[in-house]
Amino acid sequence: MQYICLIYSAPGSSPIPGTPEFGAYMQAYFDFTEEAKQKGAFVAGDALQSIDTATTVTMKNGKVETTDGPFAETKETLGGYYLLECKDLDEALVYAAKIPTARHGHIEVRPIMVFDD
Repeated sequence: MQYICLIYSAPGSSPIPGTPEFGAYMQAYFDFTEEAKQKGAFVAGDALQSIDTATTVTMKNGKVETTDGPFAETKETLGGYYLLECKDLDEALVYAAKIPTARHGHIEVRPIMVFDD
């Protein structure tokens, strides 16, 4: 079964780029990704650009409306994701706990809904 791990954190809560702490933080991400690949769980994963690059689209009265920025104003923002193939939720939670942002943010784990044709 596939699970998506949505990575949320507050701006400024992770190590600052260019610092030794940031290098170690990124290495932890590379290590996690490699472990998930080695164990056959990795399906996909990427970081997202900052929220100031987001555009939200909605339809109102048959017209497309766009708004600069994310859909919701929140303290934490979505920074990236992993799509993992796991035998069950328990295994997905073990992987989620290893995602480096779990130390200062939150990882939302949700099963992927599969629609039959």
